[in-house]
Amino acid sequence: MTAQTTHIAPPLAAEVAVALVYNGSTQAVMMATPENLIDFGRGFSLSEGIVDNIDQIDSLDIVTHDQGIELQMWLAPARAETLDARRRTMTGPVGCGLCGIDSLAQAVRALPVVTAQTTFSTTDITKATRALQAHQPLHDQTRAVHAAAFYVAGQGIVAAREDVGRHNALDKLIGALASQNISAASGAIVLTSRISVDMVQKCAMAGCPILIAVSAPTAQAVQTATAAGITLIARARGTTYDLYSHPDRIQGTADVDR
Repeated sequence: MTAQTTHIAPPLAAEVAVALVYNGSTQAVMMATPENLIDFGRGFSLSEGIVDNIDQIDSLDIVTHDQGIELQMWLAPARAETLDARRRTMTGPVGCGLCGIDSLAQAVRALPVVTAQTTFSTTDITKATRALQAHQPLHDQTRAVHAAAFYVAGQGIVAAREDVGRHNALDKLIGALASQNISAASGAIVLTSRISVDMVQKCAMAGCPILIAVSAPTAQAVQTATAAGITLIARARGTTYDLYSHPDRIQGTADVDR
């Protein structure tokens, strides 16, 4: 008699259409993991420059439909004009964060220069990437999501978010930091993904001085980080990493090639 085995499929990551709706008008539709959506709405609003702080969002409601989810946000009257200045109407796949913008100028938008003097040691960089592994429960279950976390020297990771989209994970993290009144200037954002220019843009909008990723950056991401005053660290694995911009924030970089 032949023995039979039963294969149990692992859990799969959820991916649904999430519409970000401001004052009754849809500004973006993103394919996202339907968790931490309040953070997502707040973080997207901040990283896209729609609001300067979350107090300018008068209300945020989650409305579920058969086709997906709406994040219905109403802005303070003074901020509603921002929608006309930077309108986005797009369906955002998980691999692209600039699809559907209205003009080439928006792709290379002016960014604030990050001036925070936060410093890290080389040990902090190693600790940050290693600590991130313990804050990815959804990845451990599905192997299909990205993570973004915030590391503070001497404290460790103080916030982390996951999503099928790397941009969404970062937006959720930015929203979580704002909700918890944690200043992004006090530490580093740590990513499981590659660093593209739009990830640097979001980091600059959040005011975070150090961006660390386990994967590689694009050339434009390095140029943007340099111009925005961001210390960009990539390919951070174990005790090795590449340092691309503003090395003054990293102590003990004499043996670093870049």
